[in-house]
Amino acid sequence: MRLGIFGGTFDPPHNGHLLAASDAIEALELDTLWFVPNASQPLKGPGYGSSRQRLEMVRLLTAGDDRFPVDPLEVDRHGVSYTVDTLAEFANRFPSATRFLLIGADVAGTFDQWREPQRIRDLAEVVVLQRATDPGDGTAASAHSAPRGLEGARSLKTRRVDVSSTEIRDRVHGGKSIRGFVPDTVAAYIAAARLYQ
Repeated sequence: MRLGIFGGTFDPPHNGHLLAASDAIEALELDTLWFVPNASQPLKGPGYGSSRQRLEMVRLLTAGDDRFPVDPLEVDRHGVSYTVDTLAEFANRFPSATRFLLIGADVAGTFDQWREPQRIRDLAEVVVLQRATDPGDGTAASAHSAPRGLEGARSLKTRRVDVSSTEIRDRVHGGKSIRGFVPDTVAAYIAAARLYQ
């Protein structure tokens, strides 16, 4: 079995996340790709989704596609949640699986500051998701350009659309439409919960 783990804040999850996941499923020949929303919300102040709301939006994003199960383990875990702990849990559940941790190029630069980065790499192959327009050959990070701790890591070109959760929150706050940015079910949830207003 080959499985991917795709963590993130997902506030809100959007079609770009879904496209990246679809590209990863195909390129890495994964059986499943688990979405794992994180528990802590680094953004402060009112107007952001709670961990439970973000979890529900990810479930709506992936509904009907068995390739993309959603795991609440970080949301359910008490206290601070670290990627290494999540990977250890997946290793316990799926000891014989080949595991891949998918991370965005935007956070790869801080990888050496994560808790136990070497153990993370022991528990899963780290794959850096990059937009197709980013520089590089899309096969592997070169030693001179790779973020510290990720030398030799695989780089995966994706068709991620030029959309971000920040832009979606800003559009909602400004009263603009988010049609096309997120599935209709997620847009309806955002409206009903009055998120990002």
